[in-house]
Amino acid sequence: MNSRARTRARLLKTGAHTVQIPRTRGRRGMSPYVVVVPERPSLTHEAAAMLLRWLWRSRTALAPTGAALGALLLGVLLHLVAPWAAWLLAPLAAAPLVWLTLAHRSHPAHGPALACRTSLVALAVSVFAQLATVVAYGPLAGGLGVWWLLNLLVAQTVWPVLRRTR
Repeated sequence: MNSRARTRARLLKTGAHTVQIPRTRGRRGMSPYVVVVPERPSLTHEAAAMLLRWLWRSRTALAPTGAALGALLLGVLLHLVAPWAAWLLAPLAAAPLVWLTLAHRSHPAHGPALACRTSLVALAVSVFAQLATVVAYGPLAGGLGVWWLLNLLVAQTVWPVLRRTR
């Protein structure tokens, strides 16, 4: 079999193989057949695709997790680049308390509404204080990882309740 009659395979982008069958001798000007055979995805690719599809479907339910990971990443970056930013973030922890007093003056709440406001303000104060502490001392200092995890668990638990009430 000479080299002109042999089939040639070449790799295309994203793993698809093409096999070109050489020109048949019967008709003039006929272009060769091109057979595209897709490559089967690997098990790792399938698992990653399934995980990403699940994350995309449940993206609204996992919003607090994304916010917590973003805050932790922000704290780590600020700790590495500008540790003095802790002095700017520390007063920010008092901002939810100021909001609670202003909201209570303009729209007084009693009973469950006041409890909901107070618990959300407590969570926000905890998150901002934890962010300032991470910027000051680093994410691995002391029990900051446990504090972050507790904030995440509380936020993830409260999130479906807040989404249902609005």
